[in-house]
Amino acid sequence: MTALRIGLISDTHGLLRPEAVAALQGCDHILHGGDIGKPEILAALRELAPLTAVRGNNDRDAWAEAIKEVEELCLGEIGIYLVHDQADIPDDLAERGFSVVVTGHSHKPLIVERDGLLHINPGSAGPRRFKLPVSVGFLHLQAHGVNAELLDILP
Repeated sequence: MTALRIGLISDTHGLLRPEAVAALQGCDHILHGGDIGKPEILAALRELAPLTAVRGNNDRDAWAEAIKEVEELCLGEIGIYLVHDQADIPDDLAERGFSVVVTGHSHKPLIVERDGLLHINPGSAGPRRFKLPVSVGFLHLQAHGVNAELLDILP
């Protein structure tokens, strides 16, 4: 398997910061964890790499109706489950062959192993909320497995 760098972004809420675009340059694929805000965000991300996105609880306008609430994908032999809210994660993902769960919603960056799955929330790359960081994430997929990384894009 060829090593892949997957960019993770979530909770843009209509704001695609130049720092996020710069951080995601060179990715092999980008996953957006929902609360996109407007279709122009998706168009801009598609210019960087192939994109898979899910609809968040704030993506309610007509443009968002075509976006699924859940995406199940396999990138470089790694099963990835993409959903906006951690509360919507099924219990049987490991048995179904998934290795990674990518979420958004909380705006809190997170990497944790739980029940045989790597959970990653890249945090929010959009408007700053409270004192939470503005961040993106990455999955590094290699023959021997997957590693996750978080990156604060603003001080």
